[in-house]
Amino acid sequence: MDKLAYTALAAMQNQSVVRAAITNELANVSTVGFKKSFEIASSAVKIEGPGFETRFQPGLQIKDVINLEPGTPISTGRSLDIAMNNQTVLGVQTEQGDIAFTRRGDLRVSPTGVLENSKGELIMGEGGPITVPAGNLITVSPDGTIFAQIPNDPENEAIALGQLMLRDASQTQLVRREDGLFESRAADFKGKDFPTGPQPVSVSPGMLEGSNVNPVATMVKMLDFSRQFEMQLKLVKETQSIDEAGSTMMRLP
Repeated sequence: MDKLAYTALAAMQNQSVVRAAITNELANVSTVGFKKSFEIASSAVKIEGPGFETRFQPGLQIKDVINLEPGTPISTGRSLDIAMNNQTVLGVQTEQGDIAFTRRGDLRVSPTGVLENSKGELIMGEGGPITVPAGNLITVSPDGTIFAQIPNDPENEAIALGQLMLRDASQTQLVRREDGLFESRAADFKGKDFPTGPQPVSVSPGMLEGSNVNPVATMVKMLDFSRQFEMQLKLVKETQSIDEAGSTMMRLP
């Protein structure tokens, strides 16, 4: 009976991790550029220790690989709003100074004159952070070039300030960091830039990309896992009842 109880309890613990991932997706349905993860796989894990090699428990293989399926496009008409096309991701600098990536394209100019997104993450260019002159009209071209132009002098040509760090992740598996940003799954490129893939990188100015989470499908998944949790709980209670009944039969009159 203890084998059955331990297996059921292990399954309940694993399901709590899955439910936490589903809840995170539901909480970010309206977050700009949010990407859901691929399904969390479960497998049998061998219990190490003395005794026979017969005990296995269900365990989770948590590989929070980012699903770069496009989200809902949102037209804003704002010159600093961009939506990444295909498998393109945008490089940012973290608080620790690492290089990470995102699909969030709601850009703005910070009080210090550098380009950042609305979350306050520093946008990276090919040569480092992009500095923006004060009072200039900023636009973004489809290839990711940042242009600045004086609003009251339209005869002067726009000046290129830098090129956004855009990378094609079609051949690179990205995983989610603790801060919600993306990084390469390969150990050699964690916290660093990674080689771009064969697909051309581009952005759509004046657009934002919504979350790619389907709220209806996610809610159905949440209900399904709730039923599974109830089934595991009933199994543990039934195991307890059977064990108590067996102990009663073994008692001497």
